[in-house]
Amino acid sequence: VLRTREFEQMELEYFVKPGEDEGVLDEWVERYVNWYTGLGLVRENLKLVEVAEKDRAHYSRRTVDIYYRFFPERDADDAQWEELMGIAHRGDFDLKSHSSKPEGDEGKRVNPDSTEDLSYFDESSKQRYYPFVIEPSAGVNRSMLAFLMDAYTEKTTDKGEKRVVLKLHPELAPIKVAVLPLAKNKPEIVSTAKRIKNELQSTMRAVYDDTGGIGKLYARQDEIGTPFCVTVDHQSLEDEAVTVRDRDTWEQERVKVAELQEHLKKRLGIKC
Repeated sequence: VLRTREFEQMELEYFVKPGEDEGVLDEWVERYVNWYTGLGLVRENLKLVEVAEKDRAHYSRRTVDIYYRFFPERDADDAQWEELMGIAHRGDFDLKSHSSKPEGDEGKRVNPDSTEDLSYFDESSKQRYYPFVIEPSAGVNRSMLAFLMDAYTEKTTDKGEKRVVLKLHPELAPIKVAVLPLAKNKPEIVSTAKRIKNELQSTMRAVYDDTGGIGKLYARQDEIGTPFCVTVDHQSLEDEAVTVRDRDTWEQERVKVAELQEHLKKRLGIKC
């Protein structure tokens, strides 16, 4: 994942007026740190590195890299970190490079193939200028690996068995809820579970699973990061309530079917 022939990047070009750019790069650094920690990364596993001038690209006025502790098993602290993303102050290099008018020191066009002037005219100040660019660039593959690493935990059952629990943030979990029938040989329970799954599917990614005993079903959903399991049992047919199990705490609570969708939306942070 760290060294692949192909990879995906998330890049953003933020334009700012020259002279008003001080502090903007730091604001983007803070935004991305908050974005990563908000989705589950531990702050202690992130560090900021100010890139020295000799190591920056020739057009960069300043660059800050965000590193993640990808190798906590290594003894030396310096060997534990690898770059997660970078945020660069690229000055006016980009727009001048793609613009028809700018000329170099020798009076030659910077980009002879460009036919468009990409400078900006500010109506309020009656000034024309080339905006500076702040560019955050984050690796999607590396980010997902970091999220998976910080989400990975192991828990021990009452029987002393170790289980993997992937504590993914709800927004990252591919499945939000699994609906499980306690007895797959009972048509009434199965049909109720499938109906509930279909109702939940309208607002969240829900799945139905009856391919094992309830303990194995819970373990399977824990391992793939599903935040909640909903179990339909014999009592559900009488009281119109189900058991909602929390992935992280393994705590269970009874919730009325009529209130289930809103209950899960609140727990998952779904606004719609």
